[in-house]
Amino acid sequence: MVEQSAWAQMSQDDPDHSAAYVERFRTMAAQGADLAGEARLVDALLPRRARVLDAGCGPGRVGAFLADAGHQVVGVDADPVLIEAAEADHPGPRWFVGDLAELDLPALGIPERFDGIVCAGNVMAFLAASTRREVLRRLRGHLRDDGRAAIGFGAGRGYPFDEFLTDAEAAGLAPDLLLSTWDLRPFGPDADFLVAVLRPIPGRDR
Repeated sequence: MVEQSAWAQMSQDDPDHSAAYVERFRTMAAQGADLAGEARLVDALLPRRARVLDAGCGPGRVGAFLADAGHQVVGVDADPVLIEAAEADHPGPRWFVGDLAELDLPALGIPERFDGIVCAGNVMAFLAASTRREVLRRLRGHLRDDGRAAIGFGAGRGYPFDEFLTDAEAAGLAPDLLLSTWDLRPFGPDADFLVAVLRPIPGRDR
């Protein structure tokens, strides 16, 4: 039996879960909440007009900010409700429904690798545990050799930080910088969140 992701399980248990998630962020945006913290950090990592993959893009808030900053953005998420919202609310980037564990953008006509990858919103912790390393391997395969990936998720979600870093290394990604928040606070042993800025390990792209 194929292991189901935590997000898929929540959507199965509550068919309105994804729609409620979309409306929550639409409401926050309408109220003027700052929803671009992750994107600002990623923008600072990138050259101008970079190619960016928003992995687990949800309804598109991170990718949209980066597109508005002049980057070429492709977003992928397994949830079609979230992709529909991204297309409706944030035209411009290219949004795709897809499983990150099977990510193959060249098969969709996007052969170029990316200067940067962002994976925010606790996406890594929502994945089925059996797919985590494969997802990281696929992300590495879509990243330029001089690119960087920024991946963030919280503690207490069933994916210990040291296990994540071991999986990342096995997938060909090494840490450039470890932070405890998207606003650049240092990472330490008591951190309850990890933002890992990762670089490709040379020769480890497959």
